[in-house]
Amino acid sequence: MNNMPKIRLISALTAAFALTGCAVGPDYLRPTASLPTAYTEAAPAATQSQVETAWWTHFQDPILNDLVDQALNKNADIRIALARVEQAAAAARESGAAFFPQIDADVGGTNRKLSIKTANWSANSKQRIDTRSAALTTSYEVDVWGRVRRSNEAAQASLLASQYSRDAIRLTIAGLISNNYLALRAYDAETAVTAESLASREASLKLVRSRVDAGLVSPLDLYQAEGALAAIQAQAATLRLQRELSEHQIALLTGNPGLKIAVGDLRQLPMPPIPPADLPSSLIEGRPDVRQAEENLVAANAGIGIAKAGYFPKFSLTASYGNESAALADLFSAGANGWSLGMGLLMPILDFGRTAARVDQAKALNQQSLIAWENTLQTAFKEVRDALVSLRENSTAETAQNVRVESARKALDLSQKRYEAGYSGYLEVLDAQRTSNEALLAMIATRQARLAASVDLFKAIGGGWKDTAKQAG
Repeated sequence: MNNMPKIRLISALTAAFALTGCAVGPDYLRPTASLPTAYTEAAPAATQSQVETAWWTHFQDPILNDLVDQALNKNADIRIALARVEQAAAAARESGAAFFPQIDADVGGTNRKLSIKTANWSANSKQRIDTRSAALTTSYEVDVWGRVRRSNEAAQASLLASQYSRDAIRLTIAGLISNNYLALRAYDAETAVTAESLASREASLKLVRSRVDAGLVSPLDLYQAEGALAAIQAQAATLRLQRELSEHQIALLTGNPGLKIAVGDLRQLPMPPIPPADLPSSLIEGRPDVRQAEENLVAANAGIGIAKAGYFPKFSLTASYGNESAALADLFSAGANGWSLGMGLLMPILDFGRTAARVDQAKALNQQSLIAWENTLQTAFKEVRDALVSLRENSTAETAQNVRVESARKALDLSQKRYEAGYSGYLEVLDAQRTSNEALLAMIATRQARLAASVDLFKAIGGGWKDTAKQAG
């Protein structure tokens, strides 16, 4: 008969553990992405596509590669994101620890003086009661309804979301470095063009001054030549300012305040590969922000199960083993040991709709996360389409700009010869100089826009693409 309580407890534990295979709440099912299968804006190319993360290397610029590497290691936003990943990993470990019982050491001592006014007091009663104890105690929640498992599922999803958030920040920083570097190289190219224009206008001013001194032309030509030279000098100063500001921005992004970048030229950078015509829209599902949104959805879905577990009773196991005595010297003597084993059940009876409200909140949060995932996916698809169109049209525009530059150069040569021969006034030369300068600057701006469109495309699909057909061959 003495074994009956133990048998009943063991039977109850067995039944409780048998139920731990179930978990309340919906299991996660990935939503269907309602997007077109491919991008019609992509140019024809016989290749297949895969994501490549180090996309900036396609520009074949060692300085850019080094700057991106510096930023990925030292940028403040990325370092903060890494710390958030560590925080989420610790939270996930804490959640996983709930699968195991917690064991504590409980050591204590009490000294108590009894009141003589109590009802059970007698002359033979002791006025003081001293107790010393030392025991190991444990408590454990039997995860009958899957509350702990859903909590761990949510924690693991949050950890993945933080990792994808870090990857999204890395992608953004690489894009910022690349675009700022392209802007800096565009300023270098424009400065080089301006220097050529400056030399040309200085030569023109010298020629005009000699012709004015000889009485061949009006002093008006001299004033116009001096004004044209001053305009180019101001343009050069503005370009130097803009280049230094871009260099400072890159220094901030790389975490290198004293950064100095040697002069280069945008026109020397090669164009990255053209995206294939069969570029699949599924590439964007690998984007870090899209994956982050999905993991947030996984966590929100698990939250429904956590909330629904509140409808059901909570089973807990408690146990202790240790010694207890009135005197510290007898604490570990024979006969001082004791133990206890118990099982508890906490059953909600009437909570006036609190649990139902929590379930409704969890469902609403899940719906928000689903909409956020869909919007992130659609935004990614739109960004890829925008980048493809920008890349295509800027390529066409650059071809036209090159024709414009060549025509402006020929017109300038002809106007200078006509002026030197006395067939035209200096206004014709000024107009040709302005046209040539503007055409060269516009050509550089268009090339920068074309390269920037490549950066935007790399970012939009979460990386570059590999020619798997060539790799297979």
